Amino acid sequence: MTDHLRVHDAALARLQALHPKLIDLSLDRMLRLCAALGDPQDRLPPVIHVAGTNGKGSTVAYLRAMAEAAGLRVHVFTSPHLVRFAERIRLAGTLITDDHLADVLARVETANAGLPITFFEITTAAALVAFAETPADLCIVEVGLGGVLDATNVVTPAVSVIAPVDIDHREFLGDTIEQIAVEKAGIIKPGAPAVSARQHEAAEDVIDTAAALAGVDLTLMGRDFDAWNERGRLLVQTQDRLLDLPAPSLPGDHQFANAGLAVAALLALADPRIDEAAMSAGIAGTVWPARFQRLTAGPLAGKASAAGADLWLDGGHNPHAGQAVARALGDLAARDGRPVALISGLLANKDATGFFSPFASLKAQVFTVTFEGHAAASAAQTAAAAELAGLRAHACDSVEDALAKALALTPTPHVLICGSLYLAGEVLAMSPETWPT
Repeated sequence: MTDHLRVHDAALARLQALHPKLIDLSLDRMLRLCAALGDPQDRLPPVIHVAGTNGKGSTVAYLRAMAEAAGLRVHVFTSPHLVRFAERIRLAGTLITDDHLADVLARVETANAGLPITFFEITTAAALVAFAETPADLCIVEVGLGGVLDATNVVTPAVSVIAPVDIDHREFLGDTIEQIAVEKAGIIKPGAPAVSARQHEAAEDVIDTAAALAGVDLTLMGRDFDAWNERGRLLVQTQDRLLDLPAPSLPGDHQFANAGLAVAALLALADPRIDEAAMSAGIAGTVWPARFQRLTAGPLAGKASAAGADLWLDGGHNPHAGQAVARALGDLAARDGRPVALISGLLANKDATGFFSPFASLKAQVFTVTFEGHAAASAAQTAAAAELAGLRAHACDSVEDALAKALALTPTPHVLICGSLYLAGEVLAMSPETWPT
């Protein structure tokens, strides 16, 4: 472990001990804590609030890149982190320092006065305090879980954004698309336009109703605007204009929709500083680790390169994400006819068979692993789920063991490490040069 990670662990060890990562959806504790802190959520620059099941992190990354390309100072709050907790809090373009993080967390702990609170609530409050005290032009806030009762839902948005809604976190959000969409649409508030990705019909109806009840305009992809890949360019068609933009820098055809959603959100924000030139520069230069990211540095990438293989990393972990990543991996395989191999580990509460099913048509071989903490499934459990999806699967002792077995396949495969952001974080931690900055 590096010295930087030791500093990070020391700064958060007490907080995690006092406030375990329990999920207890409620706004009461958060509102009480914010009041004790002087309501920092009311002292922010314009906020773009982003919810959804899949694609919200990529959408946030595009929003940030386009706004920064326009010269704006941008606060960003995302979760979870991959390697360092500081990744969650970006102040006016720079990750919060360890010292600043320790200071603001201590102040939030004092304000909480030992009352019941969750880990995510207290760290969200810390982000809001840091944002309120640091000048910026824009604040982008990603929902942690759900929307209605998520700790971030104390903010007053300038624009509310709903990325694609699908089944995930059933134990907290419900078993149907409609129930989950109700939770996600809870970030839509009076006075702020709402922008939505293309949705299942059931989710679309829920989001439409939420916008109508809030008395705000809803701009829906596929109805009020659209975005698509045309000969390697991102075209975004609104009711009164057509934007011809570069292809997104993040791989995968699904990223055209994510980038298009971000463009529509900025058009709804209507900040004249974010013009078409800034959108073009931002979309072409967006960086977002563990989203179908090609690994080119570090020990794992070195082994893959030596074997003539390409190595990719993605943190998607539900069936909808599996579909998107399988399409991207299939596009790679179609170019050269090489097979594909997955190195996969998932949390025990995920629909692992649903995640693997889209890879069945690729005849992917799966090498399964587990990872530290976070209620991960065992390698054997994940292998069994992959076999239920019709894939050949082998339980492995480690990522290194899984990679060695994948690289022994002939012809040399395209290799994707996938199934969890926590697994992605462990992989990135092996290579400090790949860490988010």
